[in-house]
Amino acid sequence: MGKKWQIAGKVTKDPLDELLRIRGLVTPKDRELFLNPPNPVTLSPKDVGIDGAELGQVLKRITKAIEKKESIVVYADYDADGITAGAVMWETLWKLGARVMPYIPHRAEEGYGLSVKGIDAVREQYDPTLIITVDHGITAHEKVAYAKTLGIDVIVTDHHVKPDKVPDCLLVHTTQLAGSGVSWFVAKTLLLSTPGVDEAGTSKATLSHSGSTPGVEAMDLLALAALGTIADLVPLTGANRAIAKYGMAAMKTTHRVGLNALMADAGITKEGIETYMISHMLAPRLNAMGRLEHALDALRLLCTTDEAKAKVLAEKLGMTNKERQQLTEDTVVHAHTILPDTSKKLIFIAHESYNQGIIGLVAGKLVEEYYRPAIVIAKGGEFSKASARSITGFNIIEAIRTCTDLLVDAGGHPMAAGFTVETKKIEKLKTKMEKLAEKVLRDELLIRTLKIDMEIPVTMIKETLWKQIQSMAPFGIGNPEPVFASKNVKLTDTRLIGATKKHLKFKVNTPIGPIDAIGFNMADIQTKLKPGEPVDVAYTIDMNEWNGRRNIQLKVRDILVG
Repeated sequence: MGKKWQIAGKVTKDPLDELLRIRGLVTPKDRELFLNPPNPVTLSPKDVGIDGAELGQVLKRITKAIEKKESIVVYADYDADGITAGAVMWETLWKLGARVMPYIPHRAEEGYGLSVKGIDAVREQYDPTLIITVDHGITAHEKVAYAKTLGIDVIVTDHHVKPDKVPDCLLVHTTQLAGSGVSWFVAKTLLLSTPGVDEAGTSKATLSHSGSTPGVEAMDLLALAALGTIADLVPLTGANRAIAKYGMAAMKTTHRVGLNALMADAGITKEGIETYMISHMLAPRLNAMGRLEHALDALRLLCTTDEAKAKVLAEKLGMTNKERQQLTEDTVVHAHTILPDTSKKLIFIAHESYNQGIIGLVAGKLVEEYYRPAIVIAKGGEFSKASARSITGFNIIEAIRTCTDLLVDAGGHPMAAGFTVETKKIEKLKTKMEKLAEKVLRDELLIRTLKIDMEIPVTMIKETLWKQIQSMAPFGIGNPEPVFASKNVKLTDTRLIGATKKHLKFKVNTPIGPIDAIGFNMADIQTKLKPGEPVDVAYTIDMNEWNGRRNIQLKVRDILVG
């Protein structure tokens, strides 16, 4: 399959012990914190990398705005992390009695984050004296200065990498959380600072617009923070792991009609929710609105208490997501026709027909296929929007920021970023970025590596091992599901399945009986398999439940023949 295998661990009598060691968890304290993370409600600002003094000033300003009945606008981003962050902040303030409205900019008309056009729009609609940004704002020093000239205070809550110059306003910033995690941390601290509430949120005091205690409210909102955290692909370690773990537990019992409708439309039972379902089924539905229409309906869905309205909105998100899937597929097909040279170390393409709402997805697909950084630009008349995705070893936002002399703005993470460029400067930018990639990216970094935790004999594949693995969940970036390899195994009953016959299904022979295995999108390898000839298989271990029956199933990651 063209991958290099990198096996990290060795077989031991205690696989869990070795899996934790591979992840750098050596001391009993580290292992305990990982396997049993603390309830996020109990985390302090220091625990999540937030400046406690700055947070205190922010809470003071928000409390004043609530007491004075100032007009507040929660200014969110249009992706799943920003939408959930906006829902958490807006709902918290509203339940505390604030005069508050949510606002999400239109991707095509206003662009990412704070803009003069967006600030003018909220001023006209709501005449706020306070804007609170969620999941953006750390690079918007000019826009914050503009808001101040209009008599509007700004509080920035963000998790993106700080630029050299930050806005001159109150900040809550950390790169240790997702945008929704930062928003939730501010919200829970605000809730728990309600008079008479202790750190665990056990007070009997109630909120203005609900009968819940602050602690209960904070845990309920944690379901949204977990959704945004997992959707934003931040490392599920430390505080993020705690948010994901406790938040997913909250999702499994949630009474939020919007979340329930979203899961139902995706065909998910909330009791069986997993990180994969969130990142591949729920998050795309939220994201689709910001990509093709307007993200405010996604926020409305998360916050509504009307079941009928929730059903209608969830169906709308589902239909929009199908449109997004088709548009992405069509654009990827077109991208292949204009790729100039796939031997270059960086893919850089631009076209006037591309919808800026899906160029990030297209870039991701190109990275997946060619395994090199990709920049895809939706060309406009005067200005063009770009999205970039990267590979391990190439910090894409750092690379982009070396070209700031050619850009209008830029922001993002080491693996994913975006920027605006004057259309007339695209070719110059392309040349500069390609030269940088040629210099920085060594050839070995362009070989896709399959990281395998350990090699084990097939006799170890049992339900007891599966249960040990589950104690390490939730899995995601920074804590991937353990991958195992077994060498010289024999396969039987190989066949292709699925509507288009692109998935490979077979059984692995073991001394204690055959084990089912499936390799998604691995049809091409069937012709290389020779009856009776042993192969090396890399896989994750899954539990397949069907009609009340449970059996171990391997999800194949790669097969080495010969």
